[in-house]
Amino acid sequence: MTKEEKILEIENLTTRLKDVKNLYLTDIAGLNAMETSSLRRACFKAGIKLSVVKNTLLERAMKNSGKDFGELKDLLKGNTSLMFSESGNGPAKIIKDFRKKSDKPILKGAFIEESIYVGDDQINNLVSIKSKEELIGEIISILQSPAKNIISALKSGGGKVSGILKSLYGKKSRIVICIQKLYLKFIKQIL
Repeated sequence: MTKEEKILEIENLTTRLKDVKNLYLTDIAGLNAMETSSLRRACFKAGIKLSVVKNTLLERAMKNSGKDFGELKDLLKGNTSLMFSESGNGPAKIIKDFRKKSDKPILKGAFIEESIYVGDDQINNLVSIKSKEELIGEIISILQSPAKNIISALKSGGGKVSGILKSLYGKKSRIVICIQKLYLKFIKQIL
């Protein structure tokens, strides 16, 4: 590699590292051509970019990126492959699934949303990380739960306020207490 090519590669890596949210450092040395091709295919299908880099170039790009990669710089020994992904757990799932057939790739470390994970023993923790979309889905379902309870109470009570209060009386949620208070105020105003 000429000096100009190295400079260009450092600039490209620096640009990628500035924008990265999720980065895995792995060691895929020892995989034969078929296994490497299979890993690349699996990464491509999952939207993960896999690339092999020189450690010295990656170290310079990490310094130039302005991000704090902490202990990951110390892991730049031997063969290093980078896995770039939009989801924090995607590469970990690929690695874990691929290991059913082989003992590689080995996880050196990961940079997930400003958090650093070091060592191959972190693979199960990384697999269990939920993506932003998964977390939003859970929050929405939690928020919808009280509304669903009120709707079912409205349907079961025949639409009468007293029926609704009777069916929700046993549940001490904030929504129920607010409805009870509003109902009592309404009754007092009528009388």
